[in-house]
Amino acid sequence: MASVAKVSILDYFNIVFEGENGKIESNCKACGTRIQAKRSVTSNFVTHLKRKHQAMYDDFVKRKDMKREGYSSGSLHTFTSNGGNSRFSVPITTGGGGGGGGGGRGSAGVGGMGTLDGGVGGGSGGGASKFDRHDPRQVLISEAIAKMIVLDLQPVSIVENQGFRELLQFLEPRYTPEHQHYIQSQLLPAYAYQVQLTTRQALASAHALSLSLDLWRGFSGATSGFLGVTCHFLTSDWQIRSALLACLPLTGGTSGNRVLSEFDEVCHSHGVSGRVFRVVADPFLATATVKPCCLPGFSVSPHLAGVRDDSSEEELDNGNDAEEGIRNGHGDGVDEEGWEDSWEQGLGVRRVDCFSRSLEQCVREGLRSCPQLSSTLAKAASFYNYITSAVPPEKLSQVFDGTGLMMGGTGNAPSAVRDWAAQLKVLRRLLDSVEFLEEMSGPGELAPGTSDRALLRELTDTLEPFTEAWDMVHGDRQNDLQAERHVSISLGLPCVLGLRKHLSETSTPNCPSLLVAFSQAVERRLAPILEDPLYITATTLDPQFKLTWSSNPDWHRQVLIEELSKHSAASSLLDINTELHPQSQTPPAPSPAPSPVSSLSRPCKLFSFIKQRPATQAKSLEQELSIYLREEPTDEDALHYWRRKAIDFPLLAQVAKRAFTIPACGTVVGNIFTTAEICLRPERSRILPKNLETLIYLKANYRLLWT
Repeated sequence: MASVAKVSILDYFNIVFEGENGKIESNCKACGTRIQAKRSVTSNFVTHLKRKHQAMYDDFVKRKDMKREGYSSGSLHTFTSNGGNSRFSVPITTGGGGGGGGGGRGSAGVGGMGTLDGGVGGGSGGGASKFDRHDPRQVLISEAIAKMIVLDLQPVSIVENQGFRELLQFLEPRYTPEHQHYIQSQLLPAYAYQVQLTTRQALASAHALSLSLDLWRGFSGATSGFLGVTCHFLTSDWQIRSALLACLPLTGGTSGNRVLSEFDEVCHSHGVSGRVFRVVADPFLATATVKPCCLPGFSVSPHLAGVRDDSSEEELDNGNDAEEGIRNGHGDGVDEEGWEDSWEQGLGVRRVDCFSRSLEQCVREGLRSCPQLSSTLAKAASFYNYITSAVPPEKLSQVFDGTGLMMGGTGNAPSAVRDWAAQLKVLRRLLDSVEFLEEMSGPGELAPGTSDRALLRELTDTLEPFTEAWDMVHGDRQNDLQAERHVSISLGLPCVLGLRKHLSETSTPNCPSLLVAFSQAVERRLAPILEDPLYITATTLDPQFKLTWSSNPDWHRQVLIEELSKHSAASSLLDINTELHPQSQTPPAPSPAPSPVSSLSRPCKLFSFIKQRPATQAKSLEQELSIYLREEPTDEDALHYWRRKAIDFPLLAQVAKRAFTIPACGTVVGNIFTTAEICLRPERSRILPKNLETLIYLKANYRLLWT
C-alpha cells in the first residue's frame, strides 16, 4: 500500500511564533501576510488561501482529496517485473528533465512512485506535464530541497548531481529541477531576508536582551574564520528566545578592532545598539581555535579511523591543547595582548565569560595533571572497543545506554567521541560492570587491572559533579540544534560552590596531582563568580535558590541591594528597553493601554458603608527584596515565576528581565561551527565560503522558518 503523507494547511505558511494553548502566528509563503490562529482551529489559514491565493487553495483541496483516495488507490500500485513477480503496476520511466525534492508526491497516491496511466495529473514518467515555477507543489518541493541543504550544510551544487536529479525524477516527474545558481543567489537569500525581518520585528518589542559573540577561526585553505552574533531576548510574556543575528566571514587579517567593528555594525543594523545588557564573549577564543576537550587516550570507535584525517586523529588523541589553534594561515602572528586590550576596551563592563566554556577549561586543565592517566585510559578504550566488537548489542544493552552503544558502533559521529562528558559516562558504566563484561567477552588480558581500575575510579568520582554541571547547562541541546533551550547564569554560582565542596571532600591517593589540578583550575577559572555582583543577583532572583546558598546572607543582601539599585536607577532614567547607551536605534515599544474603568460611578450616599480603599504605597527596593526572600524557595521555572510575580515585585522583576537573558552555555551557532569545521578541511572542502555563512545563518535560525 502506498504511503499517504499528512496534509496540513500549515504547509503553506511559515510559523514564526508559538504561544500557549496552541496559539500560533504564521506568515503566508506567497504574500507574507501574518495570520493568527490556533493549531486546532485553522479556518483563518484556509480562508486566507481561498480569498487571496486560489491556486494554492485548489492545491490544498486536491491534496486532501488525494489523501482520502490514497489508501484505496495504493493497492493498485503494482506491476509485473521481468521475472513475473507482481510488485508494481506503475512502469518506472526516466523522462528527461524531471526532478523533485523531499516532500514530492505522486498524483495517483501521495508519496507514491509515479502515476497510473490515465490517472490524476496526466501520464507517467516523462509524459507528465511539468509544474509551473509558481505552482504550489513546485514551491514546496524546492523549499524541501533548501531545507535539506541547510540542515546538512550540503553544497548547493548537489542539485546538479546526476544521481540527485534521477531521484527527483523518480519521486515526482512533474517537478522542474532548480539550477544551482537560482538556489544560491535567490532562494537561500530570500529565506535569509525573511529571517531578518522576523528577527527585527521580534527585537523591536523585546523587553530585555543580551548577546553572545562566537568567533571561529577556520582553515587557511577555505576561509579565515567566521563571526557569529547571537541575541537572547525576552518577549512581553516572559518567553526567552534566541536568534542568530549574523554570521560574517572574516577574511584576511582579523584584528580585535576589526571584529568589534563588525559586531557594532550588526548591533546597529538590527536596532539593538544601546539596548544590550551583557555580551558573552570569551577572550581566549579570540586568539586560538580551541580543540574539543576529551579524555586523553580514550579513543573509541576505531571504525572512524577511515573517515578522519591525521589532524582529526591528533585532536581525538589529546584534545587538550587550548592555546594551540589554527591561525588563519598567518602562523603565530596574532597579537594576543592586543586582542585582549581591544576586547576589554570595546565591550567593557558588558562582557561576561561563558560559564560552560570556563567549566570545560577547568576539566581540560585538570586532565593534563596526571601523566599516567593517558595510558590507563588507552587500556580502558581498548577493552571497550574489543567488547563492542565481540559482544552482541542485545547483551551490551544491559550495560550501556544508546550513547554508549553508538560510540562503539560503525555509524558513530565524531562529535560524540569528542565530548568528554559522554566519554566519562561510558567509562563509568564500563567500570561498574567490568566483571560482567569480562564474562561475556571471554577470558583475556584486555581488561584494565586492579591498579588501573582504582585510578579510573578516582577520575570518574572526581569528575562526576563536573559532568552533572555540564548536563544541567547543556542538556540535549548539542544533539538537537532546533531545540530552543535557554539556561541562565543563575546556575553558575551554586555549581561553583558545589564543585568546591566536592573537591574538598574527595581524595585521590593513586594520583594526588589530579585533585590538586582540578582544585586550582576551579579557583582560577570559576571562583571569581562567587564575588561577582551579577552572578549573586541572578542566583538570588532565581526562586529555587534565593539566598539559601549563602554562608553570609547579610553581606550578600547588601551586595544585592547595591546591584539592584544600580539597575533600577538605570531603568528610571532610560526606557525599559535601553541600557548602557543613551541612544537607541529602535523606538521604544508603545505602552500598553490602561485597563478600562467602569462607566458606573460609585454613589456617595448609597455606598458610604464601604471603607475607602487606602492609596497604594509604592514599595521600596529593600521592601520588595525582604518580602521576596521571606517566601519559601520553589522549583518553579524562574521566568514563569517572575511573569506571575511581576505585579508584586515590579522593581525586582525589571532586573530579573535582564539577568535571565544571559546564557550559561554556548550558542547553537557554536555547535554548528564544530560541524562546519569537518566540512571545511582542505582535503574534503566542498562548500564555497561565499555560501557557507548563509547556510550557517539559516541552520541556526531554522526554527524561525521551518518549525
